[in-house]
Amino acid sequence: MFTRVANFCRKVLSREESMANDAIAQPHMSVIPREQHNISRKDISENALKVLYRLNKAGYEAYLVGGGVRDLLLGKKPKDFDVTTSATPEQVRKLFRNCRLVGRRFRLAHVMFGPEIIEVATFRGHHEAGASDRTTSQRGQNGMLLRDNIFGSIEEDAQRRDFTINSLYYSVADFTVRDYVGGMQDLKEGLIRLIGTPETRYREDPVRMLRAVRFAAKLNMRISPETAEPIPRLATLINDVPPARLFEEALKLLQAGHGFETYNLLREYNLFQPLFPTITRYFTESGDSPMERMIAQVLKNTDTRIRNDMRVNPAFLFAAMFWYPLLETAQRITQESGLAYYDAFALAANDVLDEGCRTLAIPKRITTLVRDIWQLQLRMSRRQGKRAWKLMEHPKFRAAFDLLSLRAEIERNQELQRLTQWWAEFQVSAPPEQKDMLTGLDEEPEPRRRHRRPRKRAPRREGTA
Repeated sequence: MFTRVANFCRKVLSREESMANDAIAQPHMSVIPREQHNISRKDISENALKVLYRLNKAGYEAYLVGGGVRDLLLGKKPKDFDVTTSATPEQVRKLFRNCRLVGRRFRLAHVMFGPEIIEVATFRGHHEAGASDRTTSQRGQNGMLLRDNIFGSIEEDAQRRDFTINSLYYSVADFTVRDYVGGMQDLKEGLIRLIGTPETRYREDPVRMLRAVRFAAKLNMRISPETAEPIPRLATLINDVPPARLFEEALKLLQAGHGFETYNLLREYNLFQPLFPTITRYFTESGDSPMERMIAQVLKNTDTRIRNDMRVNPAFLFAAMFWYPLLETAQRITQESGLAYYDAFALAANDVLDEGCRTLAIPKRITTLVRDIWQLQLRMSRRQGKRAWKLMEHPKFRAAFDLLSLRAEIERNQELQRLTQWWAEFQVSAPPEQKDMLTGLDEEPEPRRRHRRPRKRAPRREGTA
């Protein structure tokens, strides 16, 4: 009896919440004809168009949706194109031989055209009790969605998306843009607005808080007051997100070309702490510690490299961000244990990376490179003999040199600056000049070998056996 009453209450509450969300989301649809928007098929991937045309030809509704439509409307070039349709994942797979189904939380179809993947999602529906057998939904105790395979109509799908500017649908059937939640107006006003009740939507998926910040920095928009208000209160919900997913989100936040602006917003909304608790412990009120200056500079440099179409490596980013926590930890271990600094440094590297990996599941291939970059910092000052040439042969020498340069710039240390200048000249010098540079260095004294004196044998006494 109690179970029936509980189920009934949940059903009523779910319907009331759904109705409230619908009211907030402004579900009145507006259709923007071709002459009133700037999306052209020539700017859309040919493979995405193939998927849309085939789905339409098979009798299914199909639309371009999400960031691709948003970026086209803003005059930007989308990185990828997503499709939403009335067809179920299984029906999509029957239409495309080059298709595979992925995802546990929400089932998706990936249609593969060589290196390009067109992601196809079925229209999502609302979470209500008594769903049919073909739909499944599961929530955790904190309200987070663990499973989300509930299918619905395009109207429901529009209200299930995260932000209004990501809930715009482009149709290749009549070249119109459909807007169910006021996304076009928010796009014009530069507003990041969450669809539905913000606190409920954040509890469903805490990563939405990170996405709000990322879009605000990337698109140079502001977060609407009702969307921003719950974020500092609910920031600790990020701790419930799997570390592997947070690692991917961290790369999107800091290595997408707008890392510095994103970093400032993360700190403003208390979202940096759950991502990088090790680093946050060393923040200062003035915000001008060497570590904070290092983070700001490495993110600015990363943004510049991305704007210039240069490669970036997450290992270097993490090596720079965690450098000063590493030094503090190594110093503490040295004082507490009496170990030699080199050994304490190695233990500190383990501690710092282990703690970082508990929050972000940083892959071993990256932590290995981070260790290499750190270890090379201890070797950069030892250049005598053949050491300098051997050091330059190391695969991560260039990254280590870049970190050394950053340290010299941040700390304004004359010794570090001289060392950086020496390495900068040594790398571009001809071999004879390099020999001269090495000759000018003070040779390290050879370690003295201790020779044991032979023990004197006691003289044998005559007449003793």
